Amino acid sequence: MGSRVRTLAEATPDTRDRYVDLLRVVSLGTVVLGHWLMAAVTADGVGNLLAVVPELQLLTWALQIMPVFFFVGGFSHALSYRSLRRRHPADDGVSVYAAFLRARLRRLLRPTMVFVLVWGAAALLVQLLGGGGGLTGVSLRLVTQPLWFIGIYLAMVAFTPSLLKLHERYGWGAFGALVAGAVLVDVLRFALGVPFVEFLNFAFVWLAVHQLGFLRADGRLRQPSALAATGLAGAALLVAAGPYPLSMVGMPGEKVSNMAPPTLALLCHGLWLVGAVELLRGPGARLVARPRVWRTVVAANGVAMTAFLWHLTAMLGVYGALLAAGVTLPEPASAAWWVQTPLRIAAAALLTAVLVAVFRGFEQPSPAPARPGSGPLAALGITLCLFGVLGLSMVGFAGLLDGRTATLIAVPVSAPAAVAMALAGWWLVERSGFAVRRDEG
Repeated sequence: MGSRVRTLAEATPDTRDRYVDLLRVVSLGTVVLGHWLMAAVTADGVGNLLAVVPELQLLTWALQIMPVFFFVGGFSHALSYRSLRRRHPADDGVSVYAAFLRARLRRLLRPTMVFVLVWGAAALLVQLLGGGGGLTGVSLRLVTQPLWFIGIYLAMVAFTPSLLKLHERYGWGAFGALVAGAVLVDVLRFALGVPFVEFLNFAFVWLAVHQLGFLRADGRLRQPSALAATGLAGAALLVAAGPYPLSMVGMPGEKVSNMAPPTLALLCHGLWLVGAVELLRGPGARLVARPRVWRTVVAANGVAMTAFLWHLTAMLGVYGALLAAGVTLPEPASAAWWVQTPLRIAAAALLTAVLVAVFRGFEQPSPAPARPGSGPLAALGITLCLFGVLGLSMVGFAGLLDGRTATLIAVPVSAPAAVAMALAGWWLVERSGFAVRRDEG
């Protein structure tokens, strides 16, 4: 592993934007750390530290960093798709689209499907044996929640070619149209009470942040301080004067969430974060230019998705072991709870490292065999994956044998149906697209 990382790090071309790789690692790492810190686990269940100490919700304005990951995704997707167009000029757009989907998604979907299959089998066994209560039942519901991020990312990959064309024609105008869509959705939602319209902001908000990555790829984010100031002021005004909550992550029992579905306040938050990380671009680039730092970033990027998928499993495993050992968990946010927090996080990090060592091979798939491209097959596959993964993130594995469902937009989805859609979509994606060089992904 160490020699491979060193080889990859030394082979990195000087033209690569290493700061983007740093942002990818930092953003996922911050999400993982935030989840570990926010978990308020007692013998009675799992709560949220931000609900116990509402004053801490302001921290989400810095720590809800997922918009940065989607921004980085837009930058990488633009470069990848353009590279494919240059390398395969004789192929039609449909074939290139299929190749793009496959190249971008193989490292994402393989570890995700392994996670789904392992947890699905474990959940089935637990429930067949009559278990599923207490912390085990909570775990079966919680471990799939981060999959919403995978679903949104799938949509971003799917829409990249179309939105990139709009970007190349209209530039900031394409971004502005997505922002206008987010504004209209919130007006219809909050002012006129139109039902279900809020779910459109899963597209408008996150794709607008993704579009900023296109602008960065073309060197058109020239005023990051203005972007950060506008986003921060807009978010503050919306929270102070509108129906938007302070927290930029979802809170249990709240009537309005800035996250699910996303709101205009969250979009402003994304603008603030993008502007902020662009302001730090110079120091960040100098930091990651150091050989030792760059090797660390390369190593982390190689296992980042695996760590993200399994970090809640590790955290809940630590708490489960403590309860099984008869340890009395302190009241969340008490002095004893804060004293123990570094130890619990260290234990979760260690268990995550063990899980990464077991499953990291699935994040590095072998080269795909050559076959003709099939755009419709790829599009169908990514659509099934999208709905399957999003559905599973909502319903979880609890009640797997009881027909438990959750509502995805306006459609009830069960765990078996969600798993079937995700696996079928993955199978279709794997069989679409022609072979591409590994460095294109």
